[in-house]
Amino acid sequence: MTIIKAHLDHLEDLVSLFDGYRVFYKQPSDKDSAHHFLLERFKNKDAVIFMAYINNKAVGFTQLYPLLSSVSMQPMYLLNDLFVDTNYRGKGIGEALINKAKQFCITENNKGLAIQTAHDNPAQHLYTRLGFEKETDLHFFWKAD
Repeated sequence: MTIIKAHLDHLEDLVSLFDGYRVFYKQPSDKDSAHHFLLERFKNKDAVIFMAYINNKAVGFTQLYPLLSSVSMQPMYLLNDLFVDTNYRGKGIGEALINKAKQFCITENNKGLAIQTAHDNPAQHLYTRLGFEKETDLHFFWKAD
């Protein structure tokens, strides 16, 4: 397995994985919109994406968004997306992607890495096993209509 920091040349490999990620979260498949969304991330340089490859096949990715902590006055990342192709789960790919993200945070001298996930996501056991602490703070969200 190889983990790489994705760039524009990896866009086509990433689209199918990203679309699969969205379908997992009960969104309709839309590869054209996924392509556009990811292209904007690369153009705007507002996300860091790591991809896992096995035998030159893209099998997983994680997407990090930069954040700032006012309290600690340090940068950090939000690991908003983590996905492994269903045919490749249970092979340590998710763990490798998270470890790559953690190492990236250390290299960038960041405060740390936050994870946003669904309350029923089965990957939560992986996060705690890899040293993430479940916070008890309340999370609120306002949706603009």
